[in-house]
Amino acid sequence: MRTLPWLDTSARYGLVSRALHWGMALLFAWQFAGMVVKVTAGRTPLTAFLVGTHASVGALLFLLILLRGAWGLYNLRRRPPHEPGPLGLAARLGHLALYALMLAVPALALLRQYGSGRAFAPFGIPLWPASGERIEALVAPANTAHGLLAWTLLALIGGHIAMVLLHRFLWRDGVLARMAGRARGAHPAPASPGQEPVRILAGARRG
Repeated sequence: MRTLPWLDTSARYGLVSRALHWGMALLFAWQFAGMVVKVTAGRTPLTAFLVGTHASVGALLFLLILLRGAWGLYNLRRRPPHEPGPLGLAARLGHLALYALMLAVPALALLRQYGSGRAFAPFGIPLWPASGERIEALVAPANTAHGLLAWTLLALIGGHIAMVLLHRFLWRDGVLARMAGRARGAHPAPASPGQEPVRILAGARRG
């Protein structure tokens, strides 16, 4: 067993990428839990507590997605590659959609907060004072799309989790180990589900 590096490698993601990934996963789980409780339970003390943190946690998520995007670009050539073929293309498009929505959902909420004319101090840190002037051009887009895009993001996250489970329990190709698990010695890259028959046939021909 070896210590995980800070930077990503072609075999697995490093400590910084993992911290950003799992930290944001927990924060998004908190956000969606609050919304689910609000929809299902209505006005309760638990709802007030969860929803009361929604704006502050959203601002934190916006900062983290910017950091995660910058870190991802810095590590772009080091990161584990996507598998070839349609599954690899679908994975790329799915990740791009996740990143776009993770950026757009809190960005819309921040624009609405600023356009409302109210002060904003997430976790007690003042970002801007109250202006008292409502800017409808900033408020309207979030009123229209913030909730819809947030639930779309949740659906994409569900699909992402489902694909991880398929890789782990059906295809058993070690994809989950890239973002979870301990660092180990180098292993040959596993074949994608469509490549395994080709590998078997190639071995038979060599024999």
